[in-house]
Amino acid sequence: MEALFVSYGVEWLNLLVRWLHLITGIAWIGASFYFVWLDNSIRPPKPDSELAKKGVSGELWAVHGGGFYNPQKYLVAPAELPPELHWFKWEAYATWLSGFAMLFIVYYFNASAMMIDKSVADLSSTQAIGVGLGTLVVGWIVYDLLCRSPLGKREGLLGIVMFVFIVAASFALTHLLSGRAAYIHVGAMIGTMMVGNVLMVIIPGQRKLVEAMKVGKSPDPVYGKRAKQRSVHNNYFTLPVLFIMISNHYAMTYTHKYSWLVLAAIMAAGVLIRHFFNLRHAGRVSIAYPIAGVALLLAVAVAIAPRPAPKVAAVPGADTAAIAAADFAKVQEVITQRCVNCHSAKPTFEGFATAPAGMMLQTPELIRQHAARVYQRTVQTKDMPLGNLTHMTDDERKLVGAWFEAGAK
Repeated sequence: MEALFVSYGVEWLNLLVRWLHLITGIAWIGASFYFVWLDNSIRPPKPDSELAKKGVSGELWAVHGGGFYNPQKYLVAPAELPPELHWFKWEAYATWLSGFAMLFIVYYFNASAMMIDKSVADLSSTQAIGVGLGTLVVGWIVYDLLCRSPLGKREGLLGIVMFVFIVAASFALTHLLSGRAAYIHVGAMIGTMMVGNVLMVIIPGQRKLVEAMKVGKSPDPVYGKRAKQRSVHNNYFTLPVLFIMISNHYAMTYTHKYSWLVLAAIMAAGVLIRHFFNLRHAGRVSIAYPIAGVALLLAVAVAIAPRPAPKVAAVPGADTAAIAAADFAKVQEVITQRCVNCHSAKPTFEGFATAPAGMMLQTPELIRQHAARVYQRTVQTKDMPLGNLTHMTDDERKLVGAWFEAGAK
């Protein structure tokens, strides 16, 4: 009974922290999208205008929510520091902290099931968690050093090198952790780079600008340039991270033999699509970028599509009804042994208070109802049972596959 209440409590903790992560993530990414749009959309004032004399480098007019807005940007800083200044930082910090909490709740508290795949690497829970945490630290250090190196002055080349590094990290993680855990840690690594940009570069740089103005000094524009660079990087990171946040729902991607390459292609598509919008905000429309992004996604969909198994010819004179009944009895026995301890009204597997995804399989009717999902996850993607902790054999998977392909009777 105590274990049941602990599992139930963890479910609620999962729900509330995931909700918080979603809310704060929307706030952070929304701000990122808005300010990149704003930066690309403002237009310089006339050279002899009052705005130009005040040091305004650009402005725009917008209407929203029944009101008119006139944001203005100063190239370095205004002549006087305003009495109230809004800082955009807590959205980023709260998103990362809630995401890090999710790593512990979902993955680290149950690493044996959620992070380890013995067919990939025979790691202990401690080793798997160490790989996950190490990825976050190493990812930030490598990224920050690259940005501070001479390479940081060549944005295009820096972007290519960073993409290669992230793909290399994806390759390594998919050969150490389960596919699902590997994907989420690539996302967590990128998210750590993003929040590191805010915490270590953007906000400190902005503080130096403010401190200089407080003592009557002219702010050094280098801090603004660095902050702008990291802010743009965060903007391009967003779509890959958003995909990874939802990737756990799509086992067809992270269970593929070349899952790291699948992830690389999807991330590249996200960057191409984001680049189109950034250019469009600046008044340049290049339809080639979204076309390339969509083409890349279509190519991935075709490449990882499941291949139908060859049909087995029926034996003349055989009692097909009796054969189907016998096959189902065997299938139900396999599902009862390998799946029902989680997928039932009252799961007996430690760590589960309710059936994952609400899918229950304890009766023939429920098995038939969810036959397509059972087939997809046990035969096609083979990501279920989780970490194969219940030791479903290849022969048992073939049995389920043959039953489903024969009509799931």
